[in-house]
Amino acid sequence: MSSSSSARASLGVDLLGVVARLNRLATQRTTLPLPWAQARLLGTIEDQGPTRISELAALDHCSQPTMTMQVRRLEDAGLVTRTTDPVDARAVLIQITGTGIETLRQVRANRAGVIDPRIASLDEDDRQTLADAVRVLRRLLDDAAPDPTCSHRRTDK
Repeated sequence: MSSSSSARASLGVDLLGVVARLNRLATQRTTLPLPWAQARLLGTIEDQGPTRISELAALDHCSQPTMTMQVRRLEDAGLVTRTTDPVDARAVLIQITGTGIETLRQVRANRAGVIDPRIASLDEDDRQTLADAVRVLRRLLDDAAPDPTCSHRRTDK
């Protein structure tokens, strides 16, 4: 491996480690309106659009019965609904509700409330560097190939 490819691999490792630590910090130091695992799943459902439970299980690397139980909890709370799959009437799609969108907005705001004061303490150059990095990361995600395990991705992005 060349030193430049080694540096790229190291950057990926470093980036993932920092993002994981930021996520832990934001989650540990705030009160959320629902457990973090449910909030994370709700975010996945929002991101994916109407999705089958089997696809959600594949995305979360868990069994279909485990995902069914997690979705049922969200459904009982009024955060998601089940609708008939227009492609296959035997299947159902899970989609986020208006209440789910608002709950997810609150989760994100609560978590950002932990990080925002730390960002505010940075000097202007560092805040600009961070804003630039966020733009690059969004582009990186936008350019990522779709996951072939999901056939019900939203196309309106």
